[in-house]
Amino acid sequence: MLTLPPLSLYVHLPWCVRKCPYCDFNSHEYRDRDGRGAAPPFEAYVDALIADLEFDLPLVWGRTVHSVFFGGGTPSLFPPEAIDRLLQAASGRVRFAPTCEITLETNPGAAEHGRFEDYRRAGVNRLSFGIQSFDDECLRRLGRIHDSAQADAAVKRAQDAGFDDVNLDLMYALPGQTVAMAEHDLARAFALRPSHLSHYQLTLEPNTVFAARPPQDLPDDDTAWQIQEHAQALLTQAGYAQYEISAYARPGRQCAHNLNYWRFGDYLGLGAGAHGKISLPDGDDGQAGPGRILRRWKLKHPTAYLVHAGTAAAIGGDEAIAPEQRPFEFMLNALRLHEGFPIERFEARTGLPRRVIAEPVARAKTQGWLVEAEGHIRPTDTGLRFANDAISLFLGESGSD
Repeated sequence: MLTLPPLSLYVHLPWCVRKCPYCDFNSHEYRDRDGRGAAPPFEAYVDALIADLEFDLPLVWGRTVHSVFFGGGTPSLFPPEAIDRLLQAASGRVRFAPTCEITLETNPGAAEHGRFEDYRRAGVNRLSFGIQSFDDECLRRLGRIHDSAQADAAVKRAQDAGFDDVNLDLMYALPGQTVAMAEHDLARAFALRPSHLSHYQLTLEPNTVFAARPPQDLPDDDTAWQIQEHAQALLTQAGYAQYEISAYARPGRQCAHNLNYWRFGDYLGLGAGAHGKISLPDGDDGQAGPGRILRRWKLKHPTAYLVHAGTAAAIGGDEAIAPEQRPFEFMLNALRLHEGFPIERFEARTGLPRRVIAEPVARAKTQGWLVEAEGHIRPTDTGLRFANDAISLFLGESGSD
């Protein structure tokens, strides 16, 4: 029977100073009517976010928010006063857990001196820095607006402001990058002693500048794999445990918000192009069943979103996840985690009996991709390497009784 999982809040702040050539996120360089760079409409956008939340509130009456994540775009373009106003409005409309993790993504090139203390006073207790590399030439080719010195200084300022929960995003397999260069990036990151590191491979996503005009000196697959293996060893030696394919943390410092995604939790999505996923169990009629799982996303372009936020016209789409789709949707997240999942979690968060995944689980075990013990399934090291293949086994599984 479908039961309610933890609830998170994702807030999309879509503007950035300059869009990077590899970025496929819903991010927009802000320009005024004359085409010049200008400050985004912060106050109007916060008003729209509050109206958006009020419209979606009936989906989550009485539930507690366990994490909030400000993503983008470049959320640190928004002044602390705007973040504070939104958090105050949100916590007045939905209960925040006392231990609520509140993360703000920040670009070292858009983090003004003195702001970190104000973000902390507003309620932000975790920062995620889009560093990508500490090599200035790599940063230039990635289109980043900061250099390595700015990255180093921004992280230190945040720590001086009292932030001890800090993530650094690093990319590897960058144009022209060698194993030694990737190792240097990690050494610079370790020197800052963040609580969390995200380490992921540059990919050429569709509809990006890099997809249309790929860099000519990207590392080949063998070099990329050497970098990944070497990086995993260095991260382990430095005290960072890998808990997801591209996420590493010091003990007890995993990202609660992302864990909720990977464990098939619920989340409201607020903002232009934001996506949400909400569980709606069956009524109290004594009949166990799969309930409904709703995906909802908002209009993608900020201008249209600002006009329609708080009304049904702001909804870009609603889609129910049918029972037969849920095994794949669940595994798409769960099989990225080192911990895997207890079978009871699969049943509770999909509303389906465990027998619907028995056959694909057996096939994955035969391939050496999954292991099962005492009602818990987890991927092997080989299964993590071939996660997409393991996940594909669950496509089209029937959710019927």
